Amino acid sequence: MSSRIAFIGLGHMGGPMALNLVKAGHQLLVFDLVPEAIKTLTDAGATAAGSAAEAVKDAEVVITMLPASKHVEGLYLGEDGLLKSIAKGTLVLECSTIAPESARKVSAAAAEHGLRMLDAPVSGGTGGAVAGTLTFIVGGADADLESAQPFLQVMGKNIFHAGDAGAGQVGKICNNMLLGILMAGTSEALALGVANGLDPKTLSDIIAKSSGRNWATELYNPWPGVMENVPSSKGYAGGFGVDLMLKDLGLAAEAALHTRSTTPLGELARNLYSMLSAQGHGGLDFSSVLKLYKK
Repeated sequence: MSSRIAFIGLGHMGGPMALNLVKAGHQLLVFDLVPEAIKTLTDAGATAAGSAAEAVKDAEVVITMLPASKHVEGLYLGEDGLLKSIAKGTLVLECSTIAPESARKVSAAAAEHGLRMLDAPVSGGTGGAVAGTLTFIVGGADADLESAQPFLQVMGKNIFHAGDAGAGQVGKICNNMLLGILMAGTSEALALGVANGLDPKTLSDIIAKSSGRNWATELYNPWPGVMENVPSSKGYAGGFGVDLMLKDLGLAAEAALHTRSTTPLGELARNLYSMLSAQGHGGLDFSSVLKLYKK
């Protein structure tokens, strides 16, 4: 059944997600600050909105995918906050990766306006967004998640209910902290092996069938030429950017500080990606952390 959906934020992740909803037959009214991003969707059958407020007017579902906490809070809670423009009872899916406290703050404000909001950050990268195989990590009420299932299933393959508001963000942050750690560790191991005379593909094959096996060696190898169709074999173009990984590791550090948790490896990974960004590689895929190790 077709629904009227407002989609705000059409970047590397939001654009493909919105496109899959259009392909599924939904009526999309879209908005982004980048005109070219809007054109891609309108060429596919979506309708352009002149503003975020215009996009959500008469929408049955609102979906947002923005860069960071400040953008989400500004959009919903600012002086002309979007919460004032969305009709009561509307389902709101906030898919950005932001601080759990920000998610709870916006969710509480949404509830005061009579809205049903879920924080639903995603995992799976741009490839998953294009293919519609993303993993959604959801925080919010059971009934609201039930209502959101038809839309989430168009954009993703795996849907996890992590808990109440903000829990989706906690799950995403923990996953991405581990992802940053394992990519740095895999790069370190490969660089050590190559420096000592091993072929990087041979070593990757050994690790993939041994106790060091992980997502990076199996699906996203950081060493150029070892694996086809991954960023490392395309000059580290595309994929999940270093600065985005750095942002998520920063969110993990904030969450650890808030709960007095101990995350020494997460902090080490954050420093490594900070060094990489400072060297001018912030726009490259995060697997380019190999550059810190490769001779």
